[in-house]
Amino acid sequence: MPVFLDTTSSEFETAFKTLLSAKREDSPDVDAVVAGIIDDVRKRGDAAVIQLTAKFDRLELTPETMAFSPEQITEAVDQVSSEDRAALELAAERIRSYHEKQLPEDHEWTDSSGAMLGWRWSAVSAAGLYVPGGLASYPSSVLMNAIPAKVAGVERLAIAVPTPDGQVNPLVLLAAQLSGVDTIYRIGGAQAIAALAYGTDTIAAVDKITGPGNAFVAAAKRRVFGKVGIDMIAGPSEILVIADKDNDPDWIALDLLSQAEHDESAQSILVTDDAGFGQAVAKAVDKRLETLQRRAIAGASWRDFGAIITVRDLDEAAALSNRIAPEHLELCVADPVTLSAKTVHAGAIFLGQYTPEAIGDYVGGPNHVLPTARSARFSSGLSVMDFLKRTTLSQMTPDALRAIGPAAEQLANSESLEAHGLSVTARLKRLNG
Repeated sequence: MPVFLDTTSSEFETAFKTLLSAKREDSPDVDAVVAGIIDDVRKRGDAAVIQLTAKFDRLELTPETMAFSPEQITEAVDQVSSEDRAALELAAERIRSYHEKQLPEDHEWTDSSGAMLGWRWSAVSAAGLYVPGGLASYPSSVLMNAIPAKVAGVERLAIAVPTPDGQVNPLVLLAAQLSGVDTIYRIGGAQAIAALAYGTDTIAAVDKITGPGNAFVAAAKRRVFGKVGIDMIAGPSEILVIADKDNDPDWIALDLLSQAEHDESAQSILVTDDAGFGQAVAKAVDKRLETLQRRAIAGASWRDFGAIITVRDLDEAAALSNRIAPEHLELCVADPVTLSAKTVHAGAIFLGQYTPEAIGDYVGGPNHVLPTARSARFSSGLSVMDFLKRTTLSQMTPDALRAIGPAAEQLANSESLEAHGLSVTARLKRLNG
């Protein structure tokens, strides 16, 4: 059974803090293993990647077969049904259209001293995307990671997607094709992250690595950060639904289960201003769990980490939401737009009862790679901006240097950085004769 909380209870604050602090991440001590894998790949390159792929994925590769050939990609893509292709193409179109609107503009201006200032944006040269492999891999994740990179202008885009026992998901290859991916490597785990970060004879190093993975992949991303950029370290999925009584309990139950079925460590929370509605949703969840295909996973998630919280009013609901800072936030209320203005900490907000979170996972347009574990308090979901760098521009005219140079001299001297100050002084002396 999920936890039932009520803000009118004297014990609520203690129980709520316990809910917030519950450790959901399955984090075995893998760091030492990952450190060894990364060191091995750095030293032995292709040989290490091939050996580790045989060990963990039971797949024998050579340097020539580490990446899918164009013929292999075509053969796999041809297996995709017309219905699946049409759905994936629609998703790609909507995701691309949304992310194109995120592109920032370069800017330059001349200030009052006569100096030209500004900035310009440029894409990272190469990015590597990690995609969990096998038949359970997610083509939607390929679209969500690769399309923003291409929209940003990344020149070279590679994907690492393990194929354990040789299993290939044709939809993943089609998604890569639709997204403009250049190379698809059939490797995974910490060894794939290491190869993308440091390079091997066969695998060219990249500048940024994005995409989800297991504990080993997450640990590897932590370790290579600094050598390359990364998107984030994502934890188990989560959803918070704020709903009033004017909703179908079964719809809300399905929304909660849509995240619970991801992972036994996922978390689904309902906040409502009607205790009776909360009970009705709990019953609807139980009924759906009788037949849901992934009921073992969803049931464990709902039992161990699920919660139904009854609040006095929707303002209190918004305040609690901001403390939770959920990855996904559904506002199934009469006026979701007004309520959304009060919910400032969330990875993605879904407005109204006809906007289930699952739309965002696939075809809504906004990215589904989102901050988890309350990190929406200080971070954002994946976007075009993750693949761009901002470079500042400055150009002093003689008059501008005369106007602001002396202040630079003064500050350099106050910091005892003599050459800093002299580099300005020398120019001013010439300008001033």
